[in-house]
Amino acid sequence: MQRDDDQPLLGGGVGGAESEARAAAHDLHEETERAERVLREERAESAELHEETERAREAVREEEEHPYGRPGRPLRRNSPFYVGFFGALGVLVAYVLSQAVLQARSVIVLVVVSMFLAVGLNPVVEAMTRRGIRRGMAVLVVFVIVIGAFVGFGFAVVPPAIDEGNQFVKNLPQYLQDLKSNGTINRLNQDYGIIDKLSAQVSNANLGGQVFGGLLGFGKIVVSAVFSALTILVMTLYFLSSLPSIKHQAYQLVPASRRERVQKLGDEILTRIGGYVGGAATIAFVAALSSYLFLRIIDLQLALALALFVGLTDLVPLVGATIGAAVVTTLAFLDTPTKGIACIVFYVIYQQVENYFIYPRVMKKQVDVPAALTVVAVLFGGALLGVVGALLAIPTAAAVLLIVREVLVRRMEAH
Repeated sequence: MQRDDDQPLLGGGVGGAESEARAAAHDLHEETERAERVLREERAESAELHEETERAREAVREEEEHPYGRPGRPLRRNSPFYVGFFGALGVLVAYVLSQAVLQARSVIVLVVVSMFLAVGLNPVVEAMTRRGIRRGMAVLVVFVIVIGAFVGFGFAVVPPAIDEGNQFVKNLPQYLQDLKSNGTINRLNQDYGIIDKLSAQVSNANLGGQVFGGLLGFGKIVVSAVFSALTILVMTLYFLSSLPSIKHQAYQLVPASRRERVQKLGDEILTRIGGYVGGAATIAFVAALSSYLFLRIIDLQLALALALFVGLTDLVPLVGATIGAAVVTTLAFLDTPTKGIACIVFYVIYQQVENYFIYPRVMKKQVDVPAALTVVAVLFGGALLGVVGALLAIPTAAAVLLIVREVLVRRMEAH
């Protein structure tokens, strides 16, 4: 009987244990699901945080690469609106730019001349920097020398020219009266009254006003010339001091794949321009020095001023030396015919020496331009910009010829 009573008790105990095990397993399952849910939530939060971090990094990179915003999608180039609008806009811009260039022609000429002088003086500055002198100090020294040269030229030429001009105007009536002693000129004067009319004009008190357009017009000419000279000096100083930075910024506009080649060509062009300016200055100095020595030997008045004038005109290619020699020879003939003939002989011989000996030796390594191209370049430059164009013609032709040889010719040979 006791064994029978114990059977239900044992069965109830087993059933309760199973129920408790099921409950524990259920609780463990719920806890596992809650842990997995929490883990998924944490992973989701971590993913969101990672995405936010990536978005922040992308925003920083976007800001660094495009500080003014990412460019938008370009228009379709085959669109009729695109073609018509930008075609008309191109014509309008070309017209406006052409008019602006014409209006600012004088300013552009000043800028070009200043840049030309800066490139020409740059080799001297770089030679001083290689000796340990800071570029700023080297530029200052070169600029002081240039200003001193201009001031010395002014003191050597302007006062004697003013004195001789006043003397000439004062003696001009007597010169005209002396012309009547020539029989042919006297008969022409009797028939047409040429000398009498000139004498009346010279005796007129308003001769100075008639020649220079009045004091106001003459003052405008002087002020304009002084302003142009000061502008050129200031801009030359600026360009000379910041030339390395200007070159660096200009080369940055070239694609990186071609930048090294363009930089080498650009540096070579600037070197040749600087060499040409230095060579031209050397030739002009030789012309001025030889003229001064010769004019002192023949005892011609204003020898220094005339020699400096010859050196200045010698800077102009082809015709400059001839113009300077013609002026000096004319003044020599006014002094005595013997001095005039001596000047003719001297300058004919000197120009041959300069053309066939001095110029080739000085310019041999600086510019390599054929003679025919030199003549054509000077003619075109003179027609476009006058004396300034003639001065810039040869180095410009040398630069263009270098680009043609190193770019176009090599490209043709590669094909």
